[in-house]
Amino acid sequence: MNAHDFLEALAVVLGVAAVTTILFQKLGQPVVLGYILAGFIVGPNVPIPLVADREIIQTLSEIGVILLMFSLGLEFSLGKLVKVGPIAGLTALLESSLMVWLGFVAGQAFGWTTVESLFVGAIIAISSTTIIAKAFDEQKVRGPIRELVFGILIVEDLIAIFLMATLTAVASGTGLSATTMMITTGKLLAFLVGLVGVGLLLVPRGVRAVRRLGRPETTLVASVGFCFAVALLAHAFGYSVALGAFIAGSLIAESGEHQEIEHLVQPVRDIFAAVFFVSVGVLIDPAVIAQNWLAVVVLSGVVMGGKILGVSLGAVLTGNGVRTSVQTGMSLAQIGEFSFIIAALGLSLGATRDFVYPVAVAVSAITTLTTPLLIKAAGPVANLVDRKMPHRLQTFVALYASWIEQLKSRPPNTTRGGRIRHLLRLLMLDAALIVLIAVGTSLAVSSLANFLAAKTGLSLTLSRDLVLVVAGVLTLPLGAGIIRVAQSLGLAIAEGALPTAAAGKLDPASTPRRAMVVTLQLGIVLLTGLPILAVTQPVIGGPFGPVFLALLLIFLSVAFWRGAADLQGHVQAGAQAIVNALLEQARGDSAPSTLVSGPAPVLAQVHLQLPGLGVPMPIQLDAASQAVGKSLAQLNLRGVTGATVLAITRGDEGVLVPTATEILRAGDVLALAGTADAIGNAKLLLEVAGLGAGSGPQAPAVG
Repeated sequence: MNAHDFLEALAVVLGVAAVTTILFQKLGQPVVLGYILAGFIVGPNVPIPLVADREIIQTLSEIGVILLMFSLGLEFSLGKLVKVGPIAGLTALLESSLMVWLGFVAGQAFGWTTVESLFVGAIIAISSTTIIAKAFDEQKVRGPIRELVFGILIVEDLIAIFLMATLTAVASGTGLSATTMMITTGKLLAFLVGLVGVGLLLVPRGVRAVRRLGRPETTLVASVGFCFAVALLAHAFGYSVALGAFIAGSLIAESGEHQEIEHLVQPVRDIFAAVFFVSVGVLIDPAVIAQNWLAVVVLSGVVMGGKILGVSLGAVLTGNGVRTSVQTGMSLAQIGEFSFIIAALGLSLGATRDFVYPVAVAVSAITTLTTPLLIKAAGPVANLVDRKMPHRLQTFVALYASWIEQLKSRPPNTTRGGRIRHLLRLLMLDAALIVLIAVGTSLAVSSLANFLAAKTGLSLTLSRDLVLVVAGVLTLPLGAGIIRVAQSLGLAIAEGALPTAAAGKLDPASTPRRAMVVTLQLGIVLLTGLPILAVTQPVIGGPFGPVFLALLLIFLSVAFWRGAADLQGHVQAGAQAIVNALLEQARGDSAPSTLVSGPAPVLAQVHLQLPGLGVPMPIQLDAASQAVGKSLAQLNLRGVTGATVLAITRGDEGVLVPTATEILRAGDVLALAGTADAIGNAKLLLEVAGLGAGSGPQAPAVG
């Protein structure tokens, strides 16, 4: 290869990429697809005389991967991770674990190898920051949904780095064994701890010192040089260059100078990132995709269905309303740049056959095209989901979000915090022991059976069955321990939002607290069970793990449904108390129309007597309100804002927990419950002129 070959390849790649991206921008499509199309055009599978040297493109794309991962690292910092908090982290963990397991099961169903199925699970687990950012900017999505989505993406990036490092170790050729897994995991942890520990001491200070020189080119050269040095160091230790580049970016981010460095690196990154996406298109083989069309269709469905379900469920369990949760799930239903990187990693390690990469690209292309459509349809779909939910579930979700908000607003409690940390350690210990026993037994079952047969004289088949039975018996108390600890942990958290009454006194919060405890228990079991399943299923196989988890979730779901039914009775009693309080206040007021929106002391008293309803907010409708004359179903108040109507007072009458067919009238006083944001959006919706279902005031809820 000479300089002219390099120049020719670069000219062909960038020239074709320029034309395709301009075309895609004109068509309103993501430019990433334009880059992939450019790669397809200059690749060897299209009869167009613009073939670029594949080896040169791959070399340049490696630089693109390094700079792309470096930029992602610059956007990440420990402070940002703390800021996104447990909501995004727990949602990302639940969704990623579900997707890894679904991808593995799909791969096994197609007859692919265990390692290939693992790579497929990792490929479909990570959503695309690039594609989502572009779609959100084009559709002007702002506010809480954007913050939650990008918080989840930050945690997903970390999960992707962990998956890449783990898959590199698994695919290293040493085979799967308990000893090998422990050694490779220990090496990975030692490498990460050593690199990050030393880096945090030296890199931020060094970056700030370079920045004080006041020369942008010096800052750029030093930063990119450090990026490539750490990438090379990671490669020398047997890990992906992408891992090293990401760590380099995150270390520089801790200096506080990451915004300027990101601005300096961006033009260089964009050029080589374009080449990277072009290299993805070069590897597209229409014949291979045609041969594996069923896998492309199935995996595309798994990505969209699994991510919408996993993210929506995780977001609801962490205290977001139905609308925000569904919109977040539908925004993340695609795969992108990390999927290409993981697929390329499997190809370079020889862990996957050639067909996996083009299948991943085809799935990414399909889900990228559907992403803007899903984001646009998210609002109507969320409204439909809310309308079709059973009434008790609608009420529960609205109140549950307010309980989580109360929990966040309460000052830290040292005693409760210590108890929660202790229970979390027990939970992780039980989960780790289950994984250790399951994986260890599966990998060593033959050796253990041979040893037992030699010592006891039993047949090899009977010895093997006996080993498996013993392993099952050992895991059962650990599984029961997870259920008990999840219940205790749920109670400790619920008491933070709904404190217990003093000893010997009536506990008015017992019903909502029980509902919250069983919901948290269900969520904790999911968050523990899905990662265990994702880790153990590739090793132990068989239906036992999924069936056991499914039965457990069904049992907890029945308990949850009963709790929601009991809560409905509590809400009914609370609605009656609210109506009585509002009517009493109205009778004592010479001008009932002076009731205004805002916290009413009389309702605050109801909150103390019947906690779990939040602090109900009275909103009075005047004749000018566009809500007058509309039913609650037409208004879709809860679907649009997340707030629920507990009661309505109308003259000397009251309507308890009104149905969707209730028609609103001028002078009605609505007692609303929900989070502060939900009630604020509801107040805006009830007061805005020109109100119509599916328009206007939905904007604040969307963000």
